[in-house]
Amino acid sequence: MNIRQIQFSDNGPIERIIRECLIEYGGNRDGLAWADASMHDLYSYYNAAENRAYWIVEEDGEVLGGCGIAAFDGSDEVCELQKMYLTTSTRGTGIASELLQTALDFAKLHYKQCYLETLQTMAAANRFYQKQGFTLLAEPLAGSEHFACDAWYIKDLN
Repeated sequence: MNIRQIQFSDNGPIERIIRECLIEYGGNRDGLAWADASMHDLYSYYNAAENRAYWIVEEDGEVLGGCGIAAFDGSDEVCELQKMYLTTSTRGTGIASELLQTALDFAKLHYKQCYLETLQTMAAANRFYQKQGFTLLAEPLAGSEHFACDAWYIKDLN
C-alpha cells in the first residue's frame, strides 16, 4: 500500500469510501462529514491553503482510504484531523497508523495541537485514536461545525 497526496481524480473514489463508512456507522446525516460542502471536491478544498493537505491510501491504483489536516475553526495553533476513513478490507492492516503519522508529521509543521471529532459507534476508531496518544475530551472545542459528533479528542504536537 502506498500513501500519497490527493489528486483530482481521487475525488469520486474517496467520497464513495467516506460515504460508505458513514452509512456503516449511522453517520449519514446532517451535522457530520456527510453534509460537508467539500465532500464532492476534497482535492480543491485541501489544496486551497498551504496549511491543509489530504493523503490517499492506494494499492495497485485503487483508492482504499485517506485523511486530511486543516485548521480548526481558522486557528493558527489547532488543526483538525478530518475525514479519516478506510475501506473495510484495509482496516487492521497497520496502514492507518502510517496514514495518521503522515498527517501528524505535516500538522507539526503548522500547528501545536491536533483535534478530531468522531462517533462513539466507531469503537475501533476510538480505541485507535487513544492508542495513538489522543486524549478524550468531555465536549467539543468551541467552533465545531459537526454538532452530531459525540466523541472528541486532542493531541499535543510537540
